[in-house]
Amino acid sequence: MLEFKQVSKQYSDGTTAVKNLNLKINKGEFVCFIGPSGCGKTTTMKMVNRLIDITEGAVLVDDKDIKEQDAVELRRSMGYVIQQIGLMPHMTIKENIVLVGTLLKWPKEKKDERARELLKLVDMPEEYLDRYPHELSGGQQQRIGVLRALAVNPPLILMDEPFGALDPITRDSLQEEFKKLQKELNKTIIFVTHDMDEALKLADKVVIMRDGEVVQADTPDEILRNPANEFVEEFLGRDRLIQGRPDVTTVGQIMEGFPVTVPTGTTLKSAISTMRDRHVDSLLVVDSDNVLQGYIDIELINLNYKKANMVDDAMETDVFSVSGESLLRDTVHKILRRGAKYVPVVDDTHHLEGIVTRATLANLVYDTIWGDGMELDDKVTAAE
Repeated sequence: MLEFKQVSKQYSDGTTAVKNLNLKINKGEFVCFIGPSGCGKTTTMKMVNRLIDITEGAVLVDDKDIKEQDAVELRRSMGYVIQQIGLMPHMTIKENIVLVGTLLKWPKEKKDERARELLKLVDMPEEYLDRYPHELSGGQQQRIGVLRALAVNPPLILMDEPFGALDPITRDSLQEEFKKLQKELNKTIIFVTHDMDEALKLADKVVIMRDGEVVQADTPDEILRNPANEFVEEFLGRDRLIQGRPDVTTVGQIMEGFPVTVPTGTTLKSAISTMRDRHVDSLLVVDSDNVLQGYIDIELINLNYKKANMVDDAMETDVFSVSGESLLRDTVHKILRRGAKYVPVVDDTHHLEGIVTRATLANLVYDTIWGDGMELDDKVTAAE
């Protein structure tokens, strides 16, 4: 799909930004470029759509040398998303989404249909099409920026720190949303970031650069298990949980399989009895098909006890959940960031599969540091 052949970029002042880069990226692959400031990652990405010209070597897209293509047509054939979003403030959301389609002289019917189709991908209501960028939140604007990049159905999308300016929770949500979209649509993504957690979460392949050269390019798990050198180790950060336990990588490997639940239609009085009998202060609420509907806890019961009789009327339906395939390192960060006591684990159709609690994570950390406890016992014995 995309290949760099001995690509170098040298500026007129003699600065070499990229040195003899050789790299192959397959169709449908999500590749994150990361490294310290000035390492050449953004320059590398911008050479792909000729925003920056190559000094030596060749970049091939589907075996065609980009230098032999018209630069404007080349850019229109690729999606491009940047941190600043770049929505046109005087245009409606619909007009922003189909901007490239307008440049390509699409008929109005085609533009309207494509805008509606894309908005559904990110679960935004159709009435947003007639709004203007200033009427949307930062996260919603960034969603529109992503949709605009998808509008002409490009096989290749370039993304330059697109989520960097967002708050952590919105950023988490958008990362998950976009990764899911990428898998569904089978797009090839070149993604530049300075955030190692983001790269490890999103990428099929992580390309770590330093001083214009690739230091290591491999899957996230392989890089974490076998960093190429001390620079990669330091750049990853020695505190990453996965480095201590390379055998434990996903939520499904550590989740508890039988969380305490109550079905919809349960009375608050019965829910309180269940909490007392099971020694918990929170319950997950599921329907008759075991689809997660929400949760109820002591605080919600206290707030609603006089005005509600059923858990359906008192439960919180906005529940943060993860899939069994979610990377453990991401879930740890999210639990800590949200201050959550636990996270439900669901499948693709939101059926409840299990739960990950802070206690589970604490046990994993203890195992990582002290193994099965024997090492600690030995040290105590030695001290005595």
